[in-house]
Amino acid sequence: MPVANAKVFELFVPFMLKTLSSEMKCDTEEARACALEAVIEYLRRPDGYDRDQSLLRSYLMLVARRNVLDSRRSQQRRVLREQKFADVIELQARPPNEEMEAAVETALALKRLERRNMTQEDQGVLRLILQGESSTLELARPLGKAGLPAPERKRVVKQNRDRLLKQLRRLGKEEDTHDES
Repeated sequence: MPVANAKVFELFVPFMLKTLSSEMKCDTEEARACALEAVIEYLRRPDGYDRDQSLLRSYLMLVARRNVLDSRRSQQRRVLREQKFADVIELQARPPNEEMEAAVETALALKRLERRNMTQEDQGVLRLILQGESSTLELARPLGKAGLPAPERKRVVKQNRDRLLKQLRRLGKEEDTHDES
């Protein structure tokens, strides 16, 4: 059997490499991978080949061509997934000047809020909100509620977030009335 396996490689792989390169415009690496995969598939399951339907060479080329098409489809899907991921990351990233402005505004707002004797938990949540954090899990951490089941955690975070944003709005209104005086 090992001699027969070596003979299959020896007889068919060079032809398959040449055909895949010329007909399907495969580079050497892609042609080699797809041709070897076809031969290995045949050697694992020789009963998949029906000698009454075609020559072994034709069967192996059919399998190798299918491997090339599958490989290319897979590559296209991978590129699309990576592009979608890159688009999401690009949308989430803030320009450096906005990051700096947000950090300065956050620091000023937190100093004003500290004078109001806010709890450490509330300050932690506000710091995250002002920095643009929107993840329920991340906002639950300073509250000590990260271990709650997701629906309960979502409810608690929303309740606290709404309460703190209401306080921020009030603080902003107070600041505006002081500025006008």
